Amino acid sequence: MKKKIKILLISLLTVLLFLTVGFGVYVGNYYHATETAEEAIVATAEISVQENQEGIVFAPDEPQAGFIFYPGGKVEHTAYAPLMKALAEKDILCVLVKMPFHLAVFDVNAADGIREQFPKIKSWYIGGHSLGGSMAASYVSKHTEDFEGLVLLAAYSTEDLSDSGLKVLSVYGSEDGVLNREKYEEYRSNLPEDTVEYVIEGGNHAGFGSYGEQEGDGQARISQGEQIAITVEKIKSEIKRQPLESSLV
Repeated sequence: MKKKIKILLISLLTVLLFLTVGFGVYVGNYYHATETAEEAIVATAEISVQENQEGIVFAPDEPQAGFIFYPGGKVEHTAYAPLMKALAEKDILCVLVKMPFHLAVFDVNAADGIREQFPKIKSWYIGGHSLGGSMAASYVSKHTEDFEGLVLLAAYSTEDLSDSGLKVLSVYGSEDGVLNREKYEEYRSNLPEDTVEYVIEGGNHAGFGSYGEQEGDGQARISQGEQIAITVEKIKSEIKRQPLESSLV
């Protein structure tokens, strides 16, 4: 009996070791931010930049709204600094959240407590890229009273937000080879009827961040800078949009 127990324990420890090593290899293989992204994490005369353990805050002098952003799965959060800074230049305070193991699924509630740090801002939005967008949708489904809208970049919501009263913007690139289009269509009904959907012609999946090419992605026909600029304008327009406006672009 003791021998059997010993063998069982050794087997369990071996399986646990393989799982631990496998997990370490999986989370250790992620997309790193480029030099361009790192250069965006610098304050200017108009935009202050504060970096801490929880993420990065890009704050304009007079923010008109706040935006909490969840990064894509297995992507270094700093890769989205160019997008966040460009939004901050449009008077939107942006909080770029740092996720455990670069996976938003491990901290869906990362937005907790962020709004309270900026009490002067009354209008808040949340969003994210890819897996980050889906996790942001999951979070806002339980906090609809705290936000005016949701921004999905190459993402979809598995939660039913159709009657949430939220303004929703969904943006993806025409050349996106990573976004699961079948799932996107399947969950489209989870979004409000007045959701604004915009397809960036020539854009791809990785173009929302600055982390190089992504496996399985399509070849972009526009530059990353162009894709980010279009995205910024769409988000800015969404924040200004009144609910129940015409939906499909």
